[in-house]
Amino acid sequence: MYTLTVRGHFDAAHALRGYAGECRNLHGHTWDVEATVAGEDLDERGILYDFKDLKADLSQVLAAYDHCYLNEVPPFDQLSPTAENLARVVFENLAARVRTATDGRVRLTEIAVWESPVARVVYGVSEDR
Repeated sequence: MYTLTVRGHFDAAHALRGYAGECRNLHGHTWDVEATVAGEDLDERGILYDFKDLKADLSQVLAAYDHCYLNEVPPFDQLSPTAENLARVVFENLAARVRTATDGRVRLTEIAVWESPVARVVYGVSEDR
């Protein structure tokens, strides 16, 4: 099994609804997002999934959030804009792109969202799903 990971980032603000601490107030982050894909079969070039292509796919997904107030961007206008929810939404959007681009040969296994250099959340799929 091969795995590869790329990293992207975007800048955005949010306010956590229903949160008792300071993060209920408007504040921003430079969000780093890591995408990891996996597969067993390489293409005719000997590549699982071109780093350049995966970076471009991730950038396209993240562009919807860059320099935005997440609380106003669907689905976060209804869904709490936590790092956990962001990881799941990015995962769902990127997984579809990866599946389509590779005819199902490669799958997205996890998204890690860093909201600071010392705090991250990971959303992914387990092998038995």
